[in-house]
Amino acid sequence: MTDRTHRYFFVHIMKTAGGSLRRRLRNHFGEAAVYPTTGLDGTDPVKLNLSIDHLRERLAARGDQIRVITGHLPLRTTDLIDGRFTTLTLLREPVERTLSYLRERQARRPAAGGSREEMYDDLHGLTANEMTKVLVLTPQEMRASMFTPPKLTRDHRERAKEALAGIDAVGLQEHFEEFCDELAARFGWSLGPPVTVNATAPVEVSESFRARIAEDNAFDVELYEFAKWLRHDDGSPHERPGIVGADR
Repeated sequence: MTDRTHRYFFVHIMKTAGGSLRRRLRNHFGEAAVYPTTGLDGTDPVKLNLSIDHLRERLAARGDQIRVITGHLPLRTTDLIDGRFTTLTLLREPVERTLSYLRERQARRPAAGGSREEMYDDLHGLTANEMTKVLVLTPQEMRASMFTPPKLTRDHRERAKEALAGIDAVGLQEHFEEFCDELAARFGWSLGPPVTVNATAPVEVSESFRARIAEDNAFDVELYEFAKWLRHDDGSPHERPGIVGADR
């Protein structure tokens, strides 16, 4: 195992402060070492962030440069590419994550009009339980879930917990700076000063809408509570094998 290339694999779940972490990872590793690098790896955001085939092509072309793999790729991508990986991810309270996604979507499509509730309806459940999906679905299943919501079961929920417990470093969005400090101390990284990327300003929404989102994301709510247990409520890591320890 020791002669296999070692990299870091960041499971970047949308609207969890992943963009901010990716920016800071570049402070330590350099632009070219953090995949994907726009321009160097292409310009199509879909390919750069979602395509396993494109990732393989870029690893074949410049794998000696790439130290960190990001993009919106599911955890099980690591089963399909060579090497050994230290894995990391960030989770966020599911209702707030969903509302942040809706705010960004509305900001990018102002001409579409409509309320956030109407926009949420138009998604037809495609964003529900996103954190659970990213941890358990295969890349092919994740791709399909962009168009048709998968039928998740309790088995998916339990497997997501198991997968989360096996990730080497787990952070919570509301304790983002503490997570960066932990990464810096554990791995010797120089991540630079705090930076915020793609943030949206919170707005008031009805409690009934919040309750609806929570119900639609029931598996993610339970997964997030499990993540809080792993991290303690204050964001500090639980002493549990696989969460804080030696790199694999």
